[in-house]
Amino acid sequence: MKLVTERPFADPEVAARQLVQLASSIEPVQDSRVHIEKINYPFLYTLKGSGAEFGAGIRCAVEKGWLELHESGTYVRLLSHGEDLLRQ
Repeated sequence: MKLVTERPFADPEVAARQLVQLASSIEPVQDSRVHIEKINYPFLYTLKGSGAEFGAGIRCAVEKGWLELHESGTYVRLLSHGEDLLRQ
């Protein structure tokens, strides 16, 4: 009997890759910015990720240079390394 369900986004890099994919699918606003809630909602409610997995994924994507998080936390910007990731 298995009491714990598997979490597909428990690995921060997997979560980061998914967030980059979500950010690339959304039409950016001014200065190539994507509102954080536009990637937050599908990650949490459609893909059933958790808030902790979302946070870890954002941190990982920023550390790897895939996304840039605005200092206010309301926007992300897809960086060239993130675009390269999508081409692989």
